[in-house]
Amino acid sequence: MKPTDKLDRIVLEARRAAERREQSYREQALKLYPWICGRCAREFTRTNLRELTVHHRDHNHDNNPPDGSNWELLCLYCHDNEHQRRLEATGGGDGKAAGSIATHSPFANLKDLLDGKKGK
Repeated sequence: MKPTDKLDRIVLEARRAAERREQSYREQALKLYPWICGRCAREFTRTNLRELTVHHRDHNHDNNPPDGSNWELLCLYCHDNEHQRRLEATGGGDGKAAGSIATHSPFANLKDLLDGKKGK
């Protein structure tokens, strides 16, 4: 095997990998939509594009229609917020009902603690 054959094979594999990446839903979404967060309207350039994510509106990562109707571009912060809101709305996945009320009160005896310190 000649060194040029090996180089040709490496270049061909790199081109195929690039084509596969372009077909990924992220690359498709970046071609379809302007590089702006759909929530906070922050604009992105090539230098910070890695901070722009593709959010699946129905939260199904296998649902990738070619028209992009299940995607929206969100910055990292808005994307995290979206998923956190969903977790909270569904009870956080810990078996608790959505909207359950917290019962722990970390400052319940604060006044007693403060009054105790004044007397010393």
